[in-house]
Amino acid sequence: MHWQTSRFQIDLSQPRVMGIVNLTPDSFSDGGRLAELSVALRHAERLLADGADILDVGAESTRPGAQPVSQADELARLMPFLREVVQWQVPISVDTYKAAVMREVLDLGVDIVNDIWALRQPGAEAVVAAHPTCGVCLMHMHREPQSMQSEPMTGDALQQVQFFLEARIRALAELGVSADRIVLDPGVGFGKTAQQNLVLLARQADWCVPGYPVLAAWSRKSTLGSVLSVEGQTPSPEDRVHASVAAALMAVERGARLVRVHDVKPTVDALKVWQAVCEHA
Repeated sequence: MHWQTSRFQIDLSQPRVMGIVNLTPDSFSDGGRLAELSVALRHAERLLADGADILDVGAESTRPGAQPVSQADELARLMPFLREVVQWQVPISVDTYKAAVMREVLDLGVDIVNDIWALRQPGAEAVVAAHPTCGVCLMHMHREPQSMQSEPMTGDALQQVQFFLEARIRALAELGVSADRIVLDPGVGFGKTAQQNLVLLARQADWCVPGYPVLAAWSRKSTLGSVLSVEGQTPSPEDRVHASVAAALMAVERGARLVRVHDVKPTVDALKVWQAVCEHA
């Protein structure tokens, strides 16, 4: 199995690690820390040195309650960074839902569009369909970031996630987007309760769509904080590293081919042990 992207066919016979680069001032985990270009570039270099296979770059926070940013502001944050890293000859993903931003970054040479709206915003489908080979990650989200956790999804999360992702696959197929360009993300934390998120991981095989790789994005999520909470004290996102690695490893054991993480080195180390054990099974 491989993931076809703009410049690379990414081999998914082994799990791949997507390292997160947040260029936002208000990310739930590390907002503002990488606002300066030189700092962001050093961080990206460190992620690659630690073993990241892909860099996933975002310039608009999608944490619960986050306010949208303008297209101009998003591009102003993204483009100086992308102009540098697109020359590094590693796969670059951009986390955006705006069609105009997608067009700009793909024209620059970016490889993947990672969209929390699964290309449901105006013009997004057309941009991806018009590009001959770019990769796309389709994510399930209930409602939108401003209200998704105040009114989370009800009912059977497994069935709703599966039906939604299947519908998005059909919509792109009708536009000529080939299956090997598509990766699926269940949207942990995006309009779901902690219990629903845990069920999506425990029963990953029940919602995934055969033939389509799964990306697991559990890193530092609030559900992990709720699991770790002691006497009402919830650990900060930075104190959820071990739990994040455990969730990533469980997702891979259940078939995920990509994991999106803040903490690359511990995740890569855990996967090396997992792979070594699998070779002796």
